[in-house]
Amino acid sequence: MTNKLCEIRAFVYDYFKETTQPPSVEDTAARFNLTTDEAALVYEELNQRHAFFLNPGTHNILMANPFSGVETPFKVHASGKTYSANCAWDSLGIPAALHADAEIKAICSQSGASIQLNIKDGKISSSDALVHFLVPFQDWYNDLVYT
Repeated sequence: MTNKLCEIRAFVYDYFKETTQPPSVEDTAARFNLTTDEAALVYEELNQRHAFFLNPGTHNILMANPFSGVETPFKVHASGKTYSANCAWDSLGIPAALHADAEIKAICSQSGASIQLNIKDGKISSSDALVHFLVPFQDWYNDLVYT
């Protein structure tokens, strides 16, 4: 990956961290003194490299794991902000990425039951919750959005 791609990818993650939302193509273009068309091409390349994922047919960031660019039932409260995670796995990834304690509130996709986890010093405080993945880990990138 070129330096510019790495810098833009880092910017996307920093933007998520600071705002809880993904940057737009226009935000990225302004930050890096690019045209919106140039920024859109960079977004497409980063999408192809699985550095993050775009909403199909758009240049809107759907996910930059573990952060979700859209509202989900996986809420992570950390550092005074509320982030959306893509799934149960990513809800654990957000406090790890932020190096922060967190409260996770989620809805079980199978039963609809509420789930709450607390992360303190990088560890889950007592919980008997389980995470089940329909897709084996080795196949996640075949369709990461579905996974």
